[in-house]
This record gives sequence, structure tokens and C-alpha cells, in this order.
Amino acid sequence: MTAADLTCDAFLGGRLSIWQPRKGYRAGVDPVLLAAAVDARPGQSVLELGCGAGVASLCLGARVPGLQLTGVEIQPFYAGLARRNAQQNGLGLAVHEADLARLPTELKARSFDHVIANPPYFLRSRGTEAPDAGRERAMGEATPLSDWLMAAARRLAPKGWLTLIQDAERLPDLLAAMPGALGSLSVLPLAAREGRPAHRILLKARKGGRAAFRLHPPILLHEGRAHQRDGEDYTAAISAVLRDGAALPLPG
Repeated sequence: MTAADLTCDAFLGGRLSIWQPRKGYRAGVDPVLLAAAVDARPGQSVLELGCGAGVASLCLGARVPGLQLTGVEIQPFYAGLARRNAQQNGLGLAVHEADLARLPTELKARSFDHVIANPPYFLRSRGTEAPDAGRERAMGEATPLSDWLMAAARRLAPKGWLTLIQDAERLPDLLAAMPGALGSLSVLPLAAREGRPAHRILLKARKGGRAAFRLHPPILLHEGRAHQRDGEDYTAAISAVLRDGAALPLPG
């Protein structure tokens, strides 16, 4: 792939410059929202499963200084982009090219304060494959959600937090596959506009947590019931996340 096949895109209002393929899987708002929902503190360790080009980890690192960031990515091309993006933005991100179901020994020997993930949304039994192989791997579920959740549970330190973003219709699948080690589940629905059903959910779970399940009121991404004007119409809270790198608190 040549330089002409890539674009360098601004995230967080220009605080980050991210190289992505011109065609194929391209990060949008989902990894930014995921990063904003992670309640990390300086000095803590974070593992991202399926880090792609590194957008979620780097957005988190831009907001919270001093994190120990680690990513796992199965596709060599995207793993290379994640390393390049980390270096370009002056953020430390150790990227391991590996299958999350068969992590390298050095990662199996570690535990993390946080695990984050943006797993593929689409069951291939319900749709057709994307023509681009990279996009298909990122968006079409090849590794079951249960494997993502088990990998997260194994790598979390006691009382550590899993934070992930997923298509809202997959919430029953997530709850059914949740390992017993993960509790204190908290779900925040994300709806595009007033009067519309949630299309994404943010989910938090704590290793060893015992708090009751919490389903929070949905957060709206856009103002109004319909798009009324040219340009963006994000709500003030979402605009602050996307443009200023603000946090999106998700109570535990």
C-alpha cells in the first residue's frame, strides 16, 4: 500500500493526526466515544483488544497522561499503522500483532487495570461480507464475543474494569456471554436523536464486581429530532468529547 492509499485524519479537534487507509475500515466516532468512557488515572495500565490503527488507545492517552498503553491487533497492516500513529503523536503504545484468543506469552503474564474493546458488530449469518478484507475483519464477527470477553476477564487485574462499545442489538449476546468473573455491569445506550432507538451501547464491567446491573438513560448524539441544517449538530456533551477530548462518564 502506497502513501496515496492512506489519509491522515484529525481527531480530537486536531490534537491527534491518524493515518488510515483511504478505502477499507476507517475509524469514526465509536473509538473516540469508547476512549472517553474509560475512567483511567495516570500511571494505570490499559490493554486494547483489536486496536486497529490505535484510535481509541491514542484518544485515551491524549486525555489521560502517563498511561501504560498496550494494543493487540491481528491484522499486520493495521498493527503497523497503530505503531506509526503512536510515534507520530508522541504517545507510548506497545502494539502486539496477535490473535486475542491466542495471546503471546508476555501478555499472558501481565494483568491490566483496564481492558477496552470495540469488537466487530455484525454476525455474518445476518449479512454479506465487505469487499475489503481489512474492513471485513474489523466489522464482521470472526471471533465470537465470548472469546473477546474471556480474554478481557483473564487479562484484567482484580477490581479492574472492562469498557467496550457495541451495536445495541448485540447487548443480549454480550450479557449471555459475560464470564462469571465480570460483574457490576453498567450499560449506557447511545441514540442518534430524540425519539430514536439506541444504535450503540457502552458497557462497563468490573472483575470481581458485585454491584447490581445498571441500565442508564440514553445519551443523544445529535440535537433535535431531525437534521435541520448543514454541518454538524452534535450535542454539546458529544461535541466536547469529539473535539476537545472530554470524558464521557459512565457510572459503575
